Amino acid sequence: MIVAILSAAFLYLPQLAELVGRRRLLVTVHEWSGVLLPLPLAVGLGFRSVRADIRRLNRFRPEDRGWAWRAVRHGTRHAGPAGKFNAGQKLYAAFVAGATLVMVGTGLVLWFPHLAALDVRTGATFVHDWLALVIGILVLGHLRMAFKDPEARHGMRTGWVGRSWAKREHPLWAREQSAEPEPADPGGAASPETAPPDERN
Repeated sequence: MIVAILSAAFLYLPQLAELVGRRRLLVTVHEWSGVLLPLPLAVGLGFRSVRADIRRLNRFRPEDRGWAWRAVRHGTRHAGPAGKFNAGQKLYAAFVAGATLVMVGTGLVLWFPHLAALDVRTGATFVHDWLALVIGILVLGHLRMAFKDPEARHGMRTGWVGRSWAKREHPLWAREQSAEPEPADPGGAASPETAPPDERN
C-alpha cells in the first residue's frame, strides 16, 4: 500500500516526478504494487487467527452502536468500551477492503486500455484518482495515530501488547482474554492471535 501511494505521488506531482525522472519505471512499480495489494490478505487467510479477526471485523456488536458518533464528538478515548476492534476500525476495514477491489479493478482498466471503451476508461480514471487521494489521506492519518502510540507500534512489530494497554484501549477484549486460558508469555502481554488490529497492521 505504501509503495502504491508513494509511486502514485511521484507520478502525479510534477515536483516529485522531476526528482526521479524515470516515469516508465514508476509506472511499472505502481502497477505491480497495486495488483499485489490483495496478496497479503490472501496469504493471511491461511492462518486461523487472521480468519478469526475477519469474523470479528465483519460483525457489529451492541457496544459498537453509537461508538463512531461519540468518537467524533468526544474523541476515541471517551467513545465507550470497545472489543478487540472498535466500530471505527470495523468501518475502516470495510472501506479499505472495498476500496482495494475498486482500485485494482480501475487500475486494470487503465493498465490495459484496449480492453475498455473510452467512456469506461474516463470513468475509471476519475474514480481511481479521487479514491487514491482519499486512501492516501486515511493512511497518513493512521500513520500519525501510530506515531503517537508507542505501545501500538510495539504491537505492530511483535504481535504482543501489554495488558494495561489492552485494558485501557480495548477493555471488553481484555476482559474476554482474562477469562480464557492463554499461552505463557514472559512479558505478561496479550496473546498475538488476538492482538488489537492497530497493533498488527
